[in-house]
Amino acid sequence: MTPEVRTAFASFPAQAQPGLRHLRKLILTQAATLPQIGPVVEALRWGQPAFLTPETRAACSLRIGMAKDDFALFVHCRTELIDSFIAGPGTGMRVQGTRAVLFRAAAEIDDTALAFLIRGALTYHQPK
Repeated sequence: MTPEVRTAFASFPAQAQPGLRHLRKLILTQAATLPQIGPVVEALRWGQPAFLTPETRAACSLRIGMAKDDFALFVHCRTELIDSFIAGPGTGMRVQGTRAVLFRAAAEIDDTALAFLIRGALTYHQPK
């Protein structure tokens, strides 16, 4: 974790930090299973931890951060990723439009369902 990302995490509300750290770990774990995307780079985008691939055309970036009182996993809003997610394994999960999955507590995180969304984002521009 870079010092900038560490500082961003420290600025999040204490009750959101365990969930955000869990999401970070889940993203990095899923990325490690996708050798075709190369290493994932962690950086700040809009003041939030973002996960990018070196070849920007290979993936849709992911971000984690706050969405009002909830913490969230964000994807690019001009994709169908959230729609596919809630039509599939994310049925019933809280979302914000086409841009984020929302959580109030770390216990709400469904690793299996989110793995579908994360893998979809990280391979978004690759041939299907």
